[in-house]
Amino acid sequence: MVANPQEPPAPRRGTRRRPRRESPLVWWGVFAVVGVAAVLLWSWRIALLGLLLWCLYEFVLVPTICRVMTRQGYACREPVRGRLFACGERHQRVKSDALWRLAGLRNPFRPKGRDADGRAHRDTGVVVFSPSVRGRLAQADRMLILLASAGTLVALAGMVYGLA
Repeated sequence: MVANPQEPPAPRRGTRRRPRRESPLVWWGVFAVVGVAAVLLWSWRIALLGLLLWCLYEFVLVPTICRVMTRQGYACREPVRGRLFACGERHQRVKSDALWRLAGLRNPFRPKGRDADGRAHRDTGVVVFSPSVRGRLAQADRMLILLASAGTLVALAGMVYGLA
């Protein structure tokens, strides 16, 4: 059957349309403006403010995807904001455990006797990947979280130095 060129295609049922997100180029333009202002005004305080703004962007504002592996073994492709967040409550528990492991600690807020999904430990034979494997952060996410953490520490130290 040939499509009629006068009629628009019928919308597919059962699909939801995601709202469009702003381009990351807008944010990088803001960072460039702050960087140029810091250089032109020769102000390390504005440079620290720009660094802190970039860290905030990486932690909570960058448009990215969830990337938590599901029990079936593929990565979740749901959109999220920020490298610290996941798409839902269960994925957030897995990602939170991965972030605590990145810091070299166990998650102190996880209930005893439960895995990262909030389920009691039991052997059902259907788990393809354990929560510790599923919650591994992608190398790019790991590096950017560590860089943003270091940037936040540098900005805070600079602010304390500026108060003296």
